[in-house]
Amino acid sequence: MILLTKNFIQRFLSKFLPVCALALIYSFTCFAQKPIKDLKPTVILVSLDGFRYDYLEKFQPGILNELAKKGVRAKWLIPSFPTKTFPNHYTIATGLYPENHGIIENNIFDFGAVFSLDKRAELQNPRWWLGEPIWVTTEKQGQRAAAYFFPGTEAAIQTIRPSFFREYNGRVPNNLRVDSILSRLDLPFEERPTFFTLYFSDPDDAGHEFSPDTEETRYAVLNVDDVVKRLVDGLKKRKVFGKVNLIIVSDHGMAAVNRNNSILVDDIFDTGKAEKILWTGEIVQIFPKQGEEATIIKALQSKIRHASCWRKSEIPARFHYQASGRIAPIICSADEGWILTNRKRFDEWKERDELDGLRGAHGYDNNLESMRAIFIGHGAAFKKGFISEPFENIHIYNLMCKILGLTPAKNDGDFEKIKTLLKN
Repeated sequence: MILLTKNFIQRFLSKFLPVCALALIYSFTCFAQKPIKDLKPTVILVSLDGFRYDYLEKFQPGILNELAKKGVRAKWLIPSFPTKTFPNHYTIATGLYPENHGIIENNIFDFGAVFSLDKRAELQNPRWWLGEPIWVTTEKQGQRAAAYFFPGTEAAIQTIRPSFFREYNGRVPNNLRVDSILSRLDLPFEERPTFFTLYFSDPDDAGHEFSPDTEETRYAVLNVDDVVKRLVDGLKKRKVFGKVNLIIVSDHGMAAVNRNNSILVDDIFDTGKAEKILWTGEIVQIFPKQGEEATIIKALQSKIRHASCWRKSEIPARFHYQASGRIAPIICSADEGWILTNRKRFDEWKERDELDGLRGAHGYDNNLESMRAIFIGHGAAFKKGFISEPFENIHIYNLMCKILGLTPAKNDGDFEKIKTLLKN
């Protein structure tokens, strides 16, 4: 016979009652989560910025590999040139090459102004965003869209924004982003969106800071895997996991770079002959002063190493990078692992002892293995256990339209090249 002393009972209650209370709260929460029984065809587009195609094997993210195994996976997704964040996100959204949707780089010169990621007013100005993104197509055709971050969703493109959207703030916790999207699924039938976006920057942030093949990048990949698991668990609680169509993509891959591999462009030509230069490490846009184009291109093409410089009309056709009036008269593109910069910035890196050590970069030739992205599809519309050949990201817009029963706007994609992903 066990004698329960007063002290023992007090210790037992103080230790286990909080645990029991939490368990009861959790069980009531699960019980209170109502199954969704009236779901329309639905797409959740999840972007994992900078998630290189080989991270699935290299870092073994559990839920992402499970979705890829049980649904559809492309051997890799081919990004558009340049392999930058904003151009490729907007290509995925519109089915247009950057030369046709206008977001030709993360930095753009037009209207006598510069569009860049740190200029909120320009990001929200619809004059930059050409074409018709999937959330506008959705809203125009009588369905609703909800965006928790995705380039372009803050602007009233064709005067239309998603029914639910939020201005980008990278400090918003990833779990909150997921929970917000799940809460929109809980809306009544008439109010519930059929198209959703989610965006996570963790792999890109870590890849830039530490380089792609590091423990830090591995942890970032596993972190977003946990977030995707939270989304999947939320769909399972609502009894719609197999019904909702998850499309998980990345915009580009990541290459290792060392700042000692810098190309000092202003040592090669007189930058005073340019009206404007837009600098990024992998692609430089040069707008010559009147009458100076020939002088600048001659100096660049005769002296530059580890990069290619072209007149706009000479840019290789496979890049689909000539049609836009926003593309500079002269474009320089660095070779993989090299950085295009200027003397001032290089000297600042040197002074801060930031030249040595590997980092990560993207923006290079979209045919490079290091720039390859991912595509995973899972849900009612997709085949099971299917691996597709690589395809260009221009085709994803038509795929989403097909699933949602929408008529696509004019675009550069071809549904015939991607229809094998879907069930017959």
